[in-house]
Formats: sequence, C-alpha cells, structure tokens
Amino acid sequence: MKENMVEYFKVLSDSNRLEIVELLIKGQRCGCNLLSNLKISQPTLSYHLKMLSSVGLTSVVRDGNMINHYVDKDKINEMIAFLTELRDLEETSCKI
Repeated sequence: MKENMVEYFKVLSDSNRLEIVELLIKGQRCGCNLLSNLKISQPTLSYHLKMLSSVGLTSVVRDGNMINHYVDKDKINEMIAFLTELRDLEETSCKI
C-alpha cells in the first residue's frame, strides 16, 4: 500500500495535475472542457492526463469520438485512509 501512496503523492505534487484532479472530481470531462479551464496547451494536458492515468488515479470512458476522463474516487479514498492512519499513529518515544 505504501508503494501506491508514493506514486499517488508523487503524481499529485504537480500543480497542473492537482488542478486537473480538482476539475475531474466534480465529474467526468472531455479534454476540450479541461483545456478551457486550464492555462496549459493540449500536448501538456495530454502529458498530465497520461501521468495521472499511469498510476490509476484517472481513467477514460469512450463515447463515440468523445473521450471523457474521470477520477477513480476509490484511489482518493485510499489516500485519505492512509493519511488518517498516519495521523492517528500512537506516539512512541525513546526514554533515556
């Protein structure tokens, strides 16, 4: 599970990818819709979508010629659960 978290957080460390995820959390969208909300070029968007999908954070649904992207909310929930467990770990300290 930690290996997945490393990949998720690494991919989300880019502000453009984080913004793309924010848009996709609101619902699946086509690339043209994403571009109208971002200040990046189409090739740059394709690169970021490829990075997000390579770790499984996003997927696509084809509808004829349209390709809609969406966030895998199960992966987001895994990240939340991981961070919650991390936050709730009991403190242990060395006694001298």
